[in-house]
Amino acid sequence: MAAYEGELENSRYKLLGFENNKNLAVIMIIATGKVIKIKLSEVLNSEIMENLNKMEVKNIYKKFYSQGGALTAYDLNDRHESSWMIYIILNLLLFTFYIFTSIAATKPIYLESLGIIITPGTFLYPLTFLIVDLLNENFGLRLARKAIFFAFASNAMIIILLYGSTFLPGLPGWKLDTPYNDVIIHVSSVLVASSVSFLVSENINSYLLCKIKELTNSRFLFLRIFLSTLFAVIIDSFVFCYIAFYGSMENNDILNMIYVQIAIKVCFAFFNILPAYGARSLFKRYITDSQAK
Repeated sequence: MAAYEGELENSRYKLLGFENNKNLAVIMIIATGKVIKIKLSEVLNSEIMENLNKMEVKNIYKKFYSQGGALTAYDLNDRHESSWMIYIILNLLLFTFYIFTSIAATKPIYLESLGIIITPGTFLYPLTFLIVDLLNENFGLRLARKAIFFAFASNAMIIILLYGSTFLPGLPGWKLDTPYNDVIIHVSSVLVASSVSFLVSENINSYLLCKIKELTNSRFLFLRIFLSTLFAVIIDSFVFCYIAFYGSMENNDILNMIYVQIAIKVCFAFFNILPAYGARSLFKRYITDSQAK
């Protein structure tokens, strides 16, 4: 069976856990993120077994023959803490890079020697695509989308709070009151632009990553990382720059900024391939292997 041929990653299905009281296996369809519950006896006689990795197959048989009496690494009542700590850390990194690049984008930088206009976040924003790719690879489309919406909701809350602070009465004689309000209003408009572009581009990135993974039968990690990020950064750059700077900058300057951002982000998309392989290797070594013990 394919599941026993080394350490192949899941191509279509992933074992999430068990419901002990009903003797059911909780299975996620990787391509869509849909979670289904199936009787263990039915799982053993289905194509699902051929798409699970070696340890998941072992846990299925262990659970089936123990009649629910033995705990496994994927048991819903005893999830492995380190796996979910990684998920939380990736969420926090996504939120941190996203918020920083959004706020830093309020200051366009002109590099006179190169004759280009960029924002400070241009060099760090591609890391958000890498983080979302890692979430997709290790936790599936459904949990990756939850992380995207968590970051989006947090950003929306920051926009509301910052904008609301401009209506509060300032200290009499405080010289920074007016500049503060001007900066916050500008930051809020950029955060709105970043929210829209982030929500659209990251969901496109997640969908393409999973679709390419399905079409290639979970092979060619470099291909799905690069292609999904490539299309996402193009859409992100156009949406963000036009929403954030339309009316405050010349159209030619906006287009030049978009082209430069796309070029830089595509380069980062290429370099994201190496850490993606490294992260997958570390995840399998320290998380999957530790769960198997």
